Amino acid sequence: MKLLNYTSRYLAILLLPLITVWAVLFYYAMLDEIYDSLDDGLENQKLLMVERAAIDPSILLQDDPEFKKHVYNFTRIDKETYRNFKESYRDTLMFMLNEEDYEPVRIYESAVTFGNDYYKLKIITSMVEEDDLVQDLAIYIIALYLVLVASILLLNNFLLRRIWKPFYSLIAQLRSFKIEKNTSIETAPTNIEEFRILNNTVDKLIRKSTDSYVAQKQFIENASHELQTPLGISINKLELFLENNTLTENQLADIATVLENLGRLTRLNKSLLLLSKIENHQFNDEEKVDFNSLTKTIVSDFEDLAEHKKMKFTISSSGSLIYKMNEDLAIILLTNLIKNALVHGKRKHSVQIKITKNKWQISNLGKMKVIDEDTLFTRFRVSGNRNKSTGLGLAIAKAVANKYGIDIHYSFEGLHIFSLRFADVK
Repeated sequence: MKLLNYTSRYLAILLLPLITVWAVLFYYAMLDEIYDSLDDGLENQKLLMVERAAIDPSILLQDDPEFKKHVYNFTRIDKETYRNFKESYRDTLMFMLNEEDYEPVRIYESAVTFGNDYYKLKIITSMVEEDDLVQDLAIYIIALYLVLVASILLLNNFLLRRIWKPFYSLIAQLRSFKIEKNTSIETAPTNIEEFRILNNTVDKLIRKSTDSYVAQKQFIENASHELQTPLGISINKLELFLENNTLTENQLADIATVLENLGRLTRLNKSLLLLSKIENHQFNDEEKVDFNSLTKTIVSDFEDLAEHKKMKFTISSSGSLIYKMNEDLAIILLTNLIKNALVHGKRKHSVQIKITKNKWQISNLGKMKVIDEDTLFTRFRVSGNRNKSTGLGLAIAKAVANKYGIDIHYSFEGLHIFSLRFADVK
């Protein structure tokens, strides 16, 4: 969810209780104002009726307790009642001819005097129906809420989107930024202080990271080259020394051990360089790789080793597995897994490879024990007494899988099984 819509959602949620509380308060405030207005009107009618009665005393004789002819009623009372009388307002229901139903009315009662006579004056007036008022208020409040939410969405998608344009521009560039391609980030000019700080910080971070990446890349390449050359020279000189000199068996064994260690060091140097290149994303070229065809090609390269161990490959395919990645890394990935199955597999047993549309799996019979998956793909892990192994084969396979979002998994079901799951087959 985008940031603008995320904040809009919380604003919409926050507005609902706020408007509800405001509506309740507004309803009671408006009702109080209506009652004040009605009461003021009733008091004014009282004064008018008193003035009229002074001019036309006959209205004092018109007794209309049910308010069928008039909206007022004079009832004679005694002096004692007059003295103790208190003005009052009350609400009641009265049948309305025009509505043909009982409607709410407000009655005002007061005491007045004319000469030596005392009267109780009752005046009636129609008032607002509260149920209609609540219904109308609810409709308008809902409409107001919808208008406010729509306004917020429009504001976010038009005005705020322009304000946040430098931020989204930076995000879009960061999303496609690849440090190995030596690309740059062009920050958009902005008057907003926070965006300027963000742009400057990202710019400094990218320049620092790029410089570190270039320096690290050069160091690895130079170190690998500088190590490879003396190692090669040392191996050649020892081999020439063996050819040109007569040595005892102990001397031959010692030199063979040295040559073996130098060879292992050479392979280790190459593996570490490859692993570093993978982790630094130096394999940029990508294409659609046919894993069915590639598996057959690699298996054919290991036929001699398999024949030497009296093992054989069994390949079964129920789908075409094609995935977009660097072809060299795909070869390295499958080569390491196939070689691992051959090296650790039991003699005279088969290595089974199964391929589906989104899964590649290899299994072999080895030692009848489960291997800890947490340490299986770590660097320099060597199973058994295999001095020629660098312990980096599965670590390299794991690095390649991580680079392309491939899930590499180990399980033991009587056989040692390595699986590659391709979540997004291309």
